[in-house]
Amino acid sequence: MSRVFLSGSIRGGRRLVETYRFMADVMLSAGVEVLSEHVARKTVFDDEMGVSEQEIFMRDVGHIQQCDYLVAEVSVHSIGVGYEICHAVGLEKPVLCVYEPGSNVSAMVLGNKGVVAKSYGDPDELRHIVLGFVRSV
Repeated sequence: MSRVFLSGSIRGGRRLVETYRFMADVMLSAGVEVLSEHVARKTVFDDEMGVSEQEIFMRDVGHIQQCDYLVAEVSVHSIGVGYEICHAVGLEKPVLCVYEPGSNVSAMVLGNKGVVAKSYGDPDELRHIVLGFVRSV
């Protein structure tokens, strides 16, 4: 079973939490272990109440080190998501970044040769992109 780190904005905005859940479910249904499933939970703020910044950092960095690849939704600007992508690229992990058409995605993502970046227009296209990536790594 392969392991993925799912990256999506938490403190930068939760507008796409349903998309994160969809992505997690697509990968889970393909037999992928989602190490960071908390990203897809609407209750993430309540779940992490009482957890220190350092504990969150250590957990997430540890999960990136353990994963086989990282999949990120990058439509919502997030320093944390950017950090996670950079860390995974530095570890030479395969990285897929997906985004909504018209999103102002950073050149640091789009211009990085260590990142596969793809726009999606609807859930079916997103499912196709994510499953294609998961099956290719």
